[in-house]
Amino acid sequence: MNVQVLAAVMDQNLKEIASRMQLDSDAVIVNQCDRLGYEEMEYRGHRLRFYSFPERGVGRSRNEAIMRADGDICLFSDQDIVYEAGYGEAVAEEFRHNPRADMILFNITVEESRRTYHITKRKRVRWYNCGRYGAVSFAIRRESLLRFGVTFSLLFGGGARYGSGEDSLFLADLMKKGCKVYTAPVVIGREEAGDSTWFAGYDEKFFFDKGVLYRSLYGRLAGIMALRFLLAHRKKMCAEMGWRQCYRLMRKGLRQKGTVWKEAR
Repeated sequence: MNVQVLAAVMDQNLKEIASRMQLDSDAVIVNQCDRLGYEEMEYRGHRLRFYSFPERGVGRSRNEAIMRADGDICLFSDQDIVYEAGYGEAVAEEFRHNPRADMILFNITVEESRRTYHITKRKRVRWYNCGRYGAVSFAIRRESLLRFGVTFSLLFGGGARYGSGEDSLFLADLMKKGCKVYTAPVVIGREEAGDSTWFAGYDEKFFFDKGVLYRSLYGRLAGIMALRFLLAHRKKMCAEMGWRQCYRLMRKGLRQKGTVWKEAR
């Protein structure tokens, strides 16, 4: 069972990024930069393909990688991920033990201040908690991905109109089409802390964008889910403005006029 990393990176060099990420599997790497280009190399006995595009947006980069993937299992990644030795076999083993799974979510170790959720047991993922997982935890059978025909939104995520959420929408859309998603309490890599391309703190834009995202994710239940989100994270996220002001900003995003949230679907 061939595991293939699909990485979205920015202004990178192929040899340097392969070494830094400690890649030990096939990979399709899409590089946002100011040129068009293609490189290919063998690294640790695996084939790495490196595509450079001038267009911006992490969702666009991930979709470009999907179109070029040919592995059995697609493992999504970013340039700040450093993989554990044997990650490919660890991912493949989980799929062998769970043939019902179209998609399995894994742990990536991050700094405590950036952690959103840590998987502690194997279980089925449901619609009401799909927003807690990041794309770098996603591994999916390529045949399932092609069958469901889901791609990443171009409106959300780094380099897009709204700062984050392309991963949550991707996961939610897959499950709506019948994709069976499970978790695995297995650490496959770590995130190296660096400057974010989208996160500038818990400011007004953060909460407004989160409101637009929740409308896209939860529809009529968005207001309740937004309140649930804020109450769960109020000590960390609402320390400066207070959770009521944060909720007002999210509700403003929920009421965003036009067809923005519909475009995201």
